[in-house]
Amino acid sequence: MAKKSLIEREKKRQRLVRKYRVMREYLKKKEKQVFSLEEKSKIKSKLQSLPRNSAPTRLHRRCVLTGRSRGIYRDFGLCRHIIREKAHACLLPGITKSS
Repeated sequence: MAKKSLIEREKKRQRLVRKYRVMREYLKKKEKQVFSLEEKSKIKSKLQSLPRNSAPTRLHRRCVLTGRSRGIYRDFGLCRHIIREKAHACLLPGITKSS
């Protein structure tokens, strides 16, 4: 089980990404349309003034059940340990043990 603080930090990042998504997309689109360097630098500074954690690249996948950050399968949103347990208990449809 991951530490509660790490899970909460990730939730905070997700909230910030949702909050600033429209503003970030607008500034990036505007930057591509502008040709003068002065205006581009102004737009860049506005982008840089947004919180760092509002960038979608700062997000990290975590297991839905345990909060583990490594070994996450995108199809299920679960870590490999939980997938193994659920597969053995026949709780994941279409998944069978290979040996």
